Amino acid sequence: MRLGLKESARPVSEYPGWRRPEKILVRNIRPDLLPSIQDAVPGVEVIAADSAEEATSRVAGVDVSLGFCTEALLEAGADIRWIQVFSAGVERCVTIPAINDRRVLVTNMQRVTGPIIAEHVLAMMFGFSRALDFYIPERMAGRWTRERPDGVRMFPLVGKTVLVVGLGGIGTEVARRAHALGMRVVATRRSSREGPDYVDRVGLPEELSMLAAGADFIVNTAPLTEATRGLFDKRFFAAAKNGAYFINVGRGGSVVQADLVDALRSGRIAGAGLDVTDPEPLPADSPLWKMQNVILTPHVATASDSSADEALLIVVENVRRYVAGERMLSVVDLDEGY
Repeated sequence: MRLGLKESARPVSEYPGWRRPEKILVRNIRPDLLPSIQDAVPGVEVIAADSAEEATSRVAGVDVSLGFCTEALLEAGADIRWIQVFSAGVERCVTIPAINDRRVLVTNMQRVTGPIIAEHVLAMMFGFSRALDFYIPERMAGRWTRERPDGVRMFPLVGKTVLVVGLGGIGTEVARRAHALGMRVVATRRSSREGPDYVDRVGLPEELSMLAAGADFIVNTAPLTEATRGLFDKRFFAAAKNGAYFINVGRGGSVVQADLVDALRSGRIAGAGLDVTDPEPLPADSPLWKMQNVILTPHVATASDSSADEALLIVVENVRRYVAGERMLSVVDLDEGY
């Protein structure tokens, strides 16, 4: 497939507890997209819920939940065998005890939003390299400021080194685009040292600080797991190259936010582009709101006018495969958490 989605090693009909579903619950999907799901599963009742409360109240006898995963839903839905998550991140779902206790099949949207998120990363890179973090506020204040104050930099991206933390679906798309801009790309991944030919070096997690010491941009695309929670702390920022930029499109929980603020204030980290924070929404009293060297977006890196159509194709195909007992796409490893 164009997105490089992975099939499960065995057909879902061989999974314990699988049966042809009688009811499928759907939430967080536009009403005009529901007919596509129903057409894929003739004879199966598709139930659309408008709220979490409605979903939980109607889950009895439901085998499949599309777009919704909560502890309350699983408690009320004892028959649920498969959950399709509409995002790449699944940490809120797979940490529910019932998911592991019942070995519920979980699939996600890995790789589907990778290209879009990668473009968001590049937008943040260009925002810093062309000093848009300075000039946009100046425009809003009505100031025609041609002379940049000390500390406001403008530079080409070509020749700069970017470290991609987590060379998965999103990280690979970031690496591909950074390389096309003439940047040198290094990365870390948990599984191996292998990577595409446009990545100069792939290190293991224990080499993160060493690679960060030579990187002009550090981009976190890793999922939130016990291994990545609080990974970017004061020790990491102290080890990073002085004046590097930090971009986070992974999860806010991977960053010790107070340590990042200190690193930004000291200039050790020249700027931060954050699409995710911890907590979300970012509290009104957070110093990040007022820092000149921070670009903030409200967890919208996956947003696109066309993303819903592509995601729907994956959902419909997975529904068809599940009902037919075939190999599923984008199965989440419950033990690994992604």
